[in-house]
Amino acid sequence: MGRDLFEALPAVRELFERADALLGFPLTKTIFEGPEAALVDTAVQQPALVLVSLAVVKALEAPRGGPLAAAATAGLSLGEYAALAAAEALAFEDALRLVRRRGELMKEAAARRPGGMAVVLQLSEAQVRSACEQAAKETGGVVSPCNFNGGGQIVIGGANEPLARAMELCKAAGARRVMKLPVSGGFHTALMQPAADEFREVLAAAPIRKARVPVYANVSAAPVREPDEIRVSLERQLVNPVRWEETVRNLVGQGCTRFLELGAGSTLSNLIRRIAPEAQTRAVGTWEEVRNYSG
Repeated sequence: MGRDLFEALPAVRELFERADALLGFPLTKTIFEGPEAALVDTAVQQPALVLVSLAVVKALEAPRGGPLAAAATAGLSLGEYAALAAAEALAFEDALRLVRRRGELMKEAAARRPGGMAVVLQLSEAQVRSACEQAAKETGGVVSPCNFNGGGQIVIGGANEPLARAMELCKAAGARRVMKLPVSGGFHTALMQPAADEFREVLAAAPIRKARVPVYANVSAAPVREPDEIRVSLERQLVNPVRWEETVRNLVGQGCTRFLELGAGSTLSNLIRRIAPEAQTRAVGTWEEVRNYSG
């Protein structure tokens, strides 16, 4: 991710170098060369993904001499930090510090209370919630919806036994597909409460400014701009589901019909097209895509 931008643009290269110096380990080398085992470590993966997203932002902003014009920003889960940085609520360094610590705390919480996540296709929210509630009651453990992605896609997460049971119940209820995800914990569930408790203090000390434009928060699918409401949203995000489908619908309802996805891949663009087929979407994550973007 990001190697072509790194090689093409001095401003992006400088961003990667700042990240390495800030974090105290060669994140750039890990992104470009692996090993894959290092990149799937959530404490490394989180700053890596945010760095690449902000590198794309920098690549687009550099020739314009200023921030990209936007009515609002949003990001799914970890992407909310890149969205906040793009809206100038977080400085680059502070965004990386936060996601590095967030990743460490989530990793620790997952080690203490092992779990996972699974994607469920083509079941209603009510059916998925019912399956999770029944599985939690039967096993006495934690399992709940953790991402409402849209397009018939809901992610559930929790401790291993109740998650397995919820997956069985979703299949029995008629889900088109139920697939375990390659993640190390039950993120955006109550299993992350220890991480949220510690992260609260980290957020309290973090320099957060009023956002230049509204940033739609995962936890509420509503716009936030003030530092205190941003802190609360980021803390609650750790233990509550990501409301991405609702976020997109709310943005469209406010007149946002052009979506620009900045970062690695086009996952969000694909989801947005399913949620709001009338919207225009474009993914920019490579040097070629940056050169072809005219605004």
